[in-house]
Amino acid sequence: MTNVAVIGATTWGTTVGWLLARQGVPVTIWARREARAKELELQEKATRPSRSHPIVFTHSLDKALYHADLVIWGIPSQGIRQNIRIARDHLPKSAILVSLAKGLEANTGKRMSEIITEEVPAELKGRICILSGPNLSQEIRRDLPATTILASQDIAVASYVQNLLNSDLFYAFTSNDVVGVELCGALKNVIALGAGMTDGLGLGDNAKSAFITLGWADVLALGLAMGAQTSTIYGLAGLGDVFATSASNLSRNHHVGFEVAKGRKVEHVLASMENVAEGVDTTMAVNLLSKKYRVHTPILNLVNTLLFNPMQPEAMVRLFKDALKTGHGA
Repeated sequence: MTNVAVIGATTWGTTVGWLLARQGVPVTIWARREARAKELELQEKATRPSRSHPIVFTHSLDKALYHADLVIWGIPSQGIRQNIRIARDHLPKSAILVSLAKGLEANTGKRMSEIITEEVPAELKGRICILSGPNLSQEIRRDLPATTILASQDIAVASYVQNLLNSDLFYAFTSNDVVGVELCGALKNVIALGAGMTDGLGLGDNAKSAFITLGWADVLALGLAMGAQTSTIYGLAGLGDVFATSASNLSRNHHVGFEVAKGRKVEHVLASMENVAEGVDTTMAVNLLSKKYRVHTPILNLVNTLLFNPMQPEAMVRLFKDALKTGHGA
């Protein structure tokens, strides 16, 4: 039987652990703080007492990773490198590694699979898988149907994880386009920030639709320059995810954009949230990548400008109107 370790007791990490446990897979979730592990352990016993394989929560990496066949990184993108360094000496030599993070490393622009490859032992470098798609965890926890994409350079690795996750309510597709799936998961958060801004400014659905369309043209241009497949960018990992994240009130990134448009500083919005909005740091990484690959990404860059340069709503509206007039990618 497959044993699963989830590194990081985040909302999405625990949700994926819950999906696997519901399929009868033994799951252990590692929490950085011992008090948090004990709190979650008590909640698990109270809410899922009769499940054949209850989720185990622990503060011990040795316990979490002991005999783990599948290691899921439920860590936000800016912390994944540090946490891999903490855990790598405990990793079983034959484990499959799955990343859930939807972001890019802010100071390098690197994707999560690139970071994992740099940090793990040599025998694990070919056993990396990326999970991404339109996956709002609150809906999944309510047993609403959802799909996702599992991407790996070795399709057999993705298929192995797919067989563990598939159920009547949650279905995974596989892909070998790791670059495309990772970029879409990260950059759709930038688009969602901007979509939240359009809603916060009261610009209407017509303007929001135009913004998303033109912004996705930026994603397509950058993605193709980096080697992504067009079908991925227009598939579940791309358009599917940007639809969910840009339109839903459950989206963290949409929430941040909305609040910034209402005049709040981005650092204050982030400080008031329990969960991480991955798009904020990713906007900085986009600037690095667009320069590196010499791709014009005006809509993505606009979001970065609006996030980190406080201005009056009237000025934000003017910049949005100017960006839409250019019709770049229309």
